[in-house]
Amino acid sequence: MRDPKALETRVFDVLVVGGGAMGAGVARDAALRGLSVAVVEQDDFAEGTTSRSTRLIHGGLRYLAQREFGLVRENLREREILLRTAPHLVRPLPVYVPLYRPSVRERARMRAGMLLYDLLSRRKSLPRRSWVPRERLLALEPGIAADGLRGAWRFYDAQCALVERLVVENVVDAKRSGAIALNHAKAIRWLREGDAVVGAEVRDELSGRSIRVRASATVNATGAWLDLTNRGIRRETRPALRLTKGVHLVTPPATRHAFLHFHTDGRPIFVLPWLGSSLVGTTDTDFDGDPSDARASEADVRYLVGAAAGIFAGAPLADVAYAYAGVRALVNLGGVKADEVPREHEIRDHGETDGVAGIVSIVGGKLTAYRGIAQEAVDVVAKRLGNRARCVTKTRPLPGAGASQDLREEGLELGLAADQVDRLLSVYGSMTRDLLARIEGEPSLRLRVAPGSAATRVEVVHAIESEDAATLPDVLLRRTCLGLARDRALPLARAVAELGGFHGDEVDAYCAAVNAQQPIAVSVPA
Repeated sequence: MRDPKALETRVFDVLVVGGGAMGAGVARDAALRGLSVAVVEQDDFAEGTTSRSTRLIHGGLRYLAQREFGLVRENLREREILLRTAPHLVRPLPVYVPLYRPSVRERARMRAGMLLYDLLSRRKSLPRRSWVPRERLLALEPGIAADGLRGAWRFYDAQCALVERLVVENVVDAKRSGAIALNHAKAIRWLREGDAVVGAEVRDELSGRSIRVRASATVNATGAWLDLTNRGIRRETRPALRLTKGVHLVTPPATRHAFLHFHTDGRPIFVLPWLGSSLVGTTDTDFDGDPSDARASEADVRYLVGAAAGIFAGAPLADVAYAYAGVRALVNLGGVKADEVPREHEIRDHGETDGVAGIVSIVGGKLTAYRGIAQEAVDVVAKRLGNRARCVTKTRPLPGAGASQDLREEGLELGLAADQVDRLLSVYGSMTRDLLARIEGEPSLRLRVAPGSAATRVEVVHAIESEDAATLPDVLLRRTCLGLARDRALPLARAVAELGGFHGDEVDAYCAAVNAQQPIAVSVPA
């Protein structure tokens, strides 16, 4: 459970500010190298940009057109690492790219892109590209527009449907190695001694209490909030980041398979199977202001519905359950359109660039590469601290990645129904063992959260006692992930609140927040 006082017990080797994928990855890597670590997050772990992504672990096929070959190679390498170290969360995903009346040049360009994508991932475990003829594609996906369809390229990437769990497991592993993690804790100012940062003053957002967290080195992993948090650190007045907004829609199932479709404006649009729904996205437009304020506009929703309906006109795309918007943190290079900004990243040691020692910032970076970027950041910090331990995250599995075949039988023997066990294994992997141990000690925890739900009461208790969930949204959205469904777990909210000891006004607040994400009704273009 959350323990704010633990942050005051010592001077840490490393303070990590930001609890998204990057920050959680840094905390885990540093802790596994034997460094004492504190990690703080202003909201909940994975609540920001991480949970508002397309949820793909991929090389980025479209970046080949921008000649970002190094980025694609790096992403493909990291994809392979995550397929090995987090197979319960990161799963292979075949993606179809349909071609409609392609010119000779377009056919050649797509063929070359597919070949290059394979070449850049030579040591991969996933199948190679293949061409799917028109009739075969129509049999696989009867709802796809047939007029002008030539066929489709099929290539493989990976999907992390529950990116929230990916982050939580990084935090769990960091804590197992001694890290102190605190969510709902905002760094409100840097602690300075001369020209050095020696930690941060942190405000516990749940109690209002301020805590001085001291550390020999600080890593700013706040992502899209970097410029807001680094005021007073950088000499340069131009923002380090260029922020762009990406919107996604959650609809009833629109396709049987994953599709990447290039809209008439050239923008790539994904239509992906996701948790019994379809995930449609994304947009890429410049954004100014606090990333916390990003919202899907009516224009965003209309654009995505229209783009996807271009090849899936009969699908229920206009029946949008909810929309979410996230803000990407891109290196600010200037002079290019929002969707053409390079996706490179930078590890910025402010002692070298700004004369402020003791703090390193992660600028830019993609979800797929979070582990490798975290390794780079910890390498810089560890060198300055004299720590020579090697990074082990390239080969060390995440906590839920172990063998779990025996757990199904164990769960059934404890009185769980098959659908309950299947859900536990799909969400928690081999960490299901920890939840089953709780049930052994308290058999009533095997009961369903509510009639008809596959969720089990033990999940709520585990989220609060072992995974630092402190609010109802923490439990529903980022631990059990029940709230990611199209109904947002509204039918379960009150039952979960009662199990977790949350007040009725928290249920009301959750319902209000969910309703605020309901987009305006749109119609599919004729």
